[in-house]
Amino acid sequence: MPRRLEIILGPTAVGKTDYSIRRALECGSPVISCDSRQIFRELKIGTAVPSDEQLSAVKHYFIRTISVTTPYTAGIYEQEALSLIERLFAEGHETLVVTGGSMMYIDALCYGLDDFPEVPLQLRQHLMECLESEGVEVLAEQLKEMDPESWEELDLSNGRRVVRALEVCLYTGKPFSSFKSRTFRERNFEIVKIGLERPREELYERINARVLKMMEDGLEEEARRMLPYRDLSALQTVGYKELFDYFDGHIPLEEAVRRIQADTRHYAKRQLTWWRRDSSIRWIPA
Repeated sequence: MPRRLEIILGPTAVGKTDYSIRRALECGSPVISCDSRQIFRELKIGTAVPSDEQLSAVKHYFIRTISVTTPYTAGIYEQEALSLIERLFAEGHETLVVTGGSMMYIDALCYGLDDFPEVPLQLRQHLMECLESEGVEVLAEQLKEMDPESWEELDLSNGRRVVRALEVCLYTGKPFSSFKSRTFRERNFEIVKIGLERPREELYERINARVLKMMEDGLEEEARRMLPYRDLSALQTVGYKELFDYFDGHIPLEEAVRRIQADTRHYAKRQLTWWRRDSSIRWIPA
């Protein structure tokens, strides 16, 4: 029996949700989410979780299943997603549809993760203090000098990820990227990647409009509810950190919205940069 994993990927706001639901209905498959933020129960509006209508059209997995207070990583996702996939194949599915825009989660599912060295807690605490006092831009510049490849690939607005890469560079004296073995783990099913794309101007217009719709739907109120958890890893993401700056009185609300739009566009650009290096992706108009 054929065992095929069809991964629908692409930049944020390109239209992955609607396309994946159509493909799932065609294949008789559920939709397996591969999104590192939509998995959190409390983050509905700011993570563009599928609507109730979309969720009712087909069974979804890994959507709003855990709390932001629960530590969750790409490695945990790899284990849980593979377990689910094996169970669904055993139940008789021939093609399973996966969709999401989280690059590390998709790589973990397809290839497995490398083992990175552990660093002394004191070094991490020092860098976190620097992050708090000096800002992520200073640490990102240091990372750029020590490891240009990681600087190019990482979400530089995510301070914790910048700290993680930089601490490995400082502790080992080697680039964080050098610990990526690029040795892929074998999967016992076929993997097909389909990338959705739109003209850049159209994509950016969709991003800007979606942010405004999120604000209309109550993103500000959702972010206020998350204020007690703002230091958790789950909240180090576009759409919340900009509003936290507004709540702190650093910027007006209009500027926070503008920054969410700009940071989302930058994230979409990083997503495309990451995936353009993968020749196995078949790109199609969204």
